Amino acid sequence: MFDTLRADDRPLIMGILNVTPDSFSDGGRHGSVAAACAHAERMVAEGADIIDVGGESTRPGAAPVTPDEECERVEPVIAALAARLPESVILSVDTRNPGVADAALAAGARIVNDVSGARAPGMLETVARHEAGVVLMHMQGTPETMQRNPCYRNVVEEVAEYLLARAEAAIACGVAPAAIALDPGIGFGKTREHNLRLLAALGRFTASGYAVLLGTSRKRFMGAICEESVPSELVGATCATTALGVQAGVRLFRVHDVKPNRQAADVVWACRAFSDA
Repeated sequence: MFDTLRADDRPLIMGILNVTPDSFSDGGRHGSVAAACAHAERMVAEGADIIDVGGESTRPGAAPVTPDEECERVEPVIAALAARLPESVILSVDTRNPGVADAALAAGARIVNDVSGARAPGMLETVARHEAGVVLMHMQGTPETMQRNPCYRNVVEEVAEYLLARAEAAIACGVAPAAIALDPGIGFGKTREHNLRLLAALGRFTASGYAVLLGTSRKRFMGAICEESVPSELVGATCATTALGVQAGVRLFRVHDVKPNRQAADVVWACRAFSDA
């Protein structure tokens, strides 16, 4: 699935569409269906291949919402986008809840982006039943607890082993290998050093044969490096990680700022064509 979404095989840009009141960077900005659709259309015009709709904040310290509330936020937006956007644009739902995933897939989504690695009972079966794609992410703990002293013996190997095990579980439930993407979970239960080690070792994940998704957009660890406390001012830092990811063979990039990351990905991709010659 992930290897056929673009005929020209360029990296895929996944635009973030949070329909939440409390996401770390853009909470409350796209709460209505009209506002959400307008923002999605802007991202598509800027080069997004996928729109990822999320109804529950997973920022550090965030409390969970009920499945009913989450579904009320995402389902009408996905249904509206399915009717308004070109068929070439893929809709994704960012959820840990199998019931929300089921409703979103029925409404027009084709990917489930699960920060918990699809551990909830029934999630992988739901993905398989809809013949959908799934993004399996690594997170140590939960959004409420993940940044309370995260520890690893070897962060790269532990994250890689976990993700490969989750991919095997997905296949055992009937999900096609080509419909699986792995996400090392930058910023989810990791210190700045952990994040940097994972970024430096992206080739470990792309060598797995599965598509890899990188999600660093506007994240705090880059702000500490750049001495910048405003998330929206970290566009350049995010683009730097996109360039690193393309060079390492990463397939998907989940970002707030579509246009600059589309440009960064395309330039590095064009250069790779000559380096591989």
